[in-house]
Amino acid sequence: MTDATMVETDPDKLKMFGFNVFTQLSGAVTAGMIHLGDRLGLFTALADAGTAITTIELADRTGLSERWVREWAYNQAAARLLDVDDTAGAGNEKFGLSPEGVAVLASPDHPASGTGMFHRFPQTMAALDLMPESFRTGVGHDYDSHGHEGAVGIERSFEPWNKAHLIPTVLPSLDGIIERLHTGITVVDIGCGAGGAVLMMAEAFPHSTFVGYDISQHALDRAESRRVESGVKNARFVDPRIDPLPTDQSVDFVTTFDCIHDMSHPTQMVEAIRSALAADGTWLLVDIKGRDTFTDNVEQNPMAALMYGISVLSCMSSALSEPDGEGLGTLGLPESKAREMSGAAGFSQFRTLDVKHNLNAFYEIRP
Repeated sequence: MTDATMVETDPDKLKMFGFNVFTQLSGAVTAGMIHLGDRLGLFTALADAGTAITTIELADRTGLSERWVREWAYNQAAARLLDVDDTAGAGNEKFGLSPEGVAVLASPDHPASGTGMFHRFPQTMAALDLMPESFRTGVGHDYDSHGHEGAVGIERSFEPWNKAHLIPTVLPSLDGIIERLHTGITVVDIGCGAGGAVLMMAEAFPHSTFVGYDISQHALDRAESRRVESGVKNARFVDPRIDPLPTDQSVDFVTTFDCIHDMSHPTQMVEAIRSALAADGTWLLVDIKGRDTFTDNVEQNPMAALMYGISVLSCMSSALSEPDGEGLGTLGLPESKAREMSGAAGFSQFRTLDVKHNLNAFYEIRP
């Protein structure tokens, strides 16, 4: 084994490499501070203030200790997430959120809201304790290993955009679906999570019936609670291991939102969707916008490192949570792979939809 202390290094390159390494740690720590800002209502309080305020004022608005609030605000300002006015001198700085900061950090219903992934940040990082054994055995952990808050975090991550775009933008891009939903059809949402998409569609289209399928008990409990609270009568949520997907081509419309790449057996799932779907049915596949190669992902996606890391801790872990899992992972379902899998399952029509989204690609797939 080479003695690392004897390896010759370029002093300038060594300095820059070390800087890059600790920049990654800085991002991770700051992510934890974003979690705290969301959890403690600090971002909301800054947004409600409408102008820059001191940490004394911020602590008063939130009922928190000023000294802790001040150190938190210094982190967020150093990371350029908070605006800061330091003209009054040390200890008297004023902190505020830009309009963009309000949208991303303090407006949970805004399409650009980004706090969902930070909501589940502790659960995501806790997965690190499980990873050494997974690396040794090859077997990962399903989404329920992230607990209830993990399910809530997924809900908060995807629903803001869906609330703004699913009904008015995405569904109208599908051939004839809006008209059929108004008339009354059978709809299945696979990987329904906390049920947001199902409940939105069920409320908008009362003549259609909706079934949400998920294997996460945390998600199903949350979905059913929300269904009862909403009063929606034309939807239900089930575990496919107890109430399987139909195999008689009786389903008119199937949706899958950001879940196929997480599944341990996605090939079997695509085949099951084909068996469930009527001859004139439609499958809306929404999944992470991966590219064909690692090089393409790095060159075209500025968040590629984040995606691959989340894959280890969450998506690929779920996809390998059974010993024979396929393990697609976060970026493992590019358009070419989706076309290949759907074609092999017997689908003959595949169309990429013109829906703009920073993270996802949208496909219309038909028998």
